[in-house]
This record gives sequence, C-alpha cells and structure tokens, in this order.
Amino acid sequence: MAVRKDCGYCSQSAHYPTGLKASKLMEVERVIAEARKAKEGGATRYSMGAAWRNPKERDMDALVAMVQGAKALGMETCMTAGMLTPEQSGKLADAGLDYYNHNIDTSERYYSEIITTRTFEDRLETLGYVRDAGIKVCAGGILGMGETFEDRISMLVTLANLPAPPESVPINILISIPGSKLGDAEPVDPIDFVRTIALARILMPSSHVRLSAGRTDMSDEMQALCFFAGANSIFVGDTLLTVDNPGEDHDAALFCRLGLKPMQSEPTR
Repeated sequence: MAVRKDCGYCSQSAHYPTGLKASKLMEVERVIAEARKAKEGGATRYSMGAAWRNPKERDMDALVAMVQGAKALGMETCMTAGMLTPEQSGKLADAGLDYYNHNIDTSERYYSEIITTRTFEDRLETLGYVRDAGIKVCAGGILGMGETFEDRISMLVTLANLPAPPESVPINILISIPGSKLGDAEPVDPIDFVRTIALARILMPSSHVRLSAGRTDMSDEMQALCFFAGANSIFVGDTLLTVDNPGEDHDAALFCRLGLKPMQSEPTR
C-alpha cells in the first residue's frame, strides 16, 4: 500500500486540504523544451522535481530520458524525486545526472515534528546511496517551520559533517500554504535568515549556498545581504515546484545593480 507523505510544509501532501490537485509526470519532450528555454535565459543547471515518496520503477525510463536530454543541451542536471534505492541511484548516475537534491529539512531533533511518514535516517540513507553512485549531493533545509536557532545550527552541522559536504546547499524560507500543517507559521526574521546563510558559508566553504524557495517575499536588499553573506547561487524560473519564483527579468536587473555576473557552466560528465 502506498504511503501518503505528511510533510507539514508541503502543498502537495494528500494529508492537508490545500486545494492542489495531483498531476502526472510531465512528458519528456516538454521537460527538454523547458531546459532549452532555461539555458537560453542564462541558466547553467537544470533542476527537475517530482513530489514522490520514491520513484516507481515504471517511471525510471522517463527520468533517465529527461536527464539525458538536458545533458545533451550542455547543461548540468539536478533532480529530486524522493528516496532512492542503490539501483535507482546507479541508473541516474549512468544517465549522467550531476546532482541529486534531497533536503534534510531541519535538525534531527525537530524532524518528527514536521514529518512522521519517513525518518531523518531515511534522508541520510538516500544521500549515501547518491554519493556512492558518483552523483553530487544537493541537500539543505527550510527555515520558518517553528524550529529553534539551535535546530538551524544542528541542521547545518549535520550537512557539514556528512562524509563529504554537499556540493550544493539550498536554504529555503517556508512558504506558508493555507490548509497545510504550517499554514499559520510565523515568518522568518530577515536578519536571522542572513545569519543562517553566513553560517552555511563558514561551515561549508566549498559548497554552493543557494537561495531557494521564498525569494518572492525577499526584498532586493535582503537578497543583496544574502549574497554578501555567502550565498552564490539561486533558482531561476517563474515557478519553483508549486509556488511562484521571481521572474528572470527581475533577477537579471538585481544582479546588474549588484554587479554580479552568472557563473560559467562547469564541464559535464
């Protein structure tokens, strides 16, 4: 029997009346077309996501084809599709996947307050399978779920003390979804968020620290402070999973004001 995830932050969880309807996996051709559009807009890495507990074997061929198609455009590839087995990790590695995203979300202490349908150890297990397959790790967390300052520190310490720190560390601000468990959560103080970015940079000096979900609610000044504190990557595109993301024109204008230039793509496998 399928397990319905109860992630407290998620608009896609069947446990909460958020009004969001389930959708099928996108067709491979459409995904590649979107990757081409992203590259033309200046993106160097293409991220693909599915809100699954874990991918079913019937979907693996499509996931492999998506990775191969985006790689053929000369882009780095990143995917998030839930928990993986060693065999699934190997298939994605063979397809050329550069990064796999699997956030640990929060501290081990606080994790069960947010999710009960999988464990913190489940998260770390998938990260190990991904690393063993030769795929780079993308793992971060979410701020604003009722966690303490100590929880935020613990989350970053956990990431920094993995056998190898994640190459990519997305730091998200909770987007409160009406109807979800955390729909009434208090917003994160902007200065506290900047401090978390700075700590991530100190603990993981070689990682890409990425501003992820929640940027639509950040002022230009807050984002500027994040860049100065050590953030060196953002997610671009009109949407991020099911929520709005700043438009590429706005991001380009902000980068111009700050004197920031996009990084060049790294050689892909």
